[in-house]
Amino acid sequence: MGATYRAEDLRLKGRFCAVKEALPDPDASPDELHQSREQFYQEASTLARLDHPTLPKVSDYFSENDRDSLVMDFVPGQDLNEMLSNALREGRPLPEQQVLAWADQLCDALNYMHNQEPPVLHRDIKPSNIKVTPAGNVKLVDFGLVKVLSPDDQRTITVVQGRGTVQYIPLEQYGGETGHTDVRTDIYSLGATLYHLLTGQPPLDAKQRFLKPRSLPSLRSLNPTISPQTEQAILRALAMHPDDRPAS
Repeated sequence: MGATYRAEDLRLKGRFCAVKEALPDPDASPDELHQSREQFYQEASTLARLDHPTLPKVSDYFSENDRDSLVMDFVPGQDLNEMLSNALREGRPLPEQQVLAWADQLCDALNYMHNQEPPVLHRDIKPSNIKVTPAGNVKLVDFGLVKVLSPDDQRTITVVQGRGTVQYIPLEQYGGETGHTDVRTDIYSLGATLYHLLTGQPPLDAKQRFLKPRSLPSLRSLNPTISPQTEQAILRALAMHPDDRPAS
């Protein structure tokens, strides 16, 4: 799909930024490449308007050698996947209160995105896309699958092509351009992320759960220290049908 680079700003000495480079589809026709570039410009404009402490700020974009790049804040620190791996190596799960404090910041960011006009969906929330800064704040760092929800027909308009990671995406996201996704898609992915952080293992993917109902292990069967309230909230977010998830 592309690559992200840590880069130094040559005009503002000492400032580092992240440059996210999107690779063009090698099989795309000239018309499709043109459409992809227009979608990229739309994504860049959408992200540049977002201003929230949990989201890295997009400051610029450019195209070079048929590749499009976004320039955004460089976020130092470890991602949550690395932090979870370190905790499991030490034989301990991540503390529930710490995970819920991160979740509080993530919910605030998603609430901000979902209440834009039109709403903005992330569609690729997972532990490796969430970083913790040295100050202890979380940042939702990868926007490669951002979509803008069209208000006129309640369908999603593709901004950047791509697929989420299978353990964290709901069944409706498998539909590609025919699948309808909305804010409840992000809520599922957030629930899957919290499930992984609290149990030490990602949930079964939605296709497996569809073929084998009730196959998802409960959180407390994997980590009995989790509170019943937390387990109930996460399992509701992980409901297979969007109507059974929280609407916001």
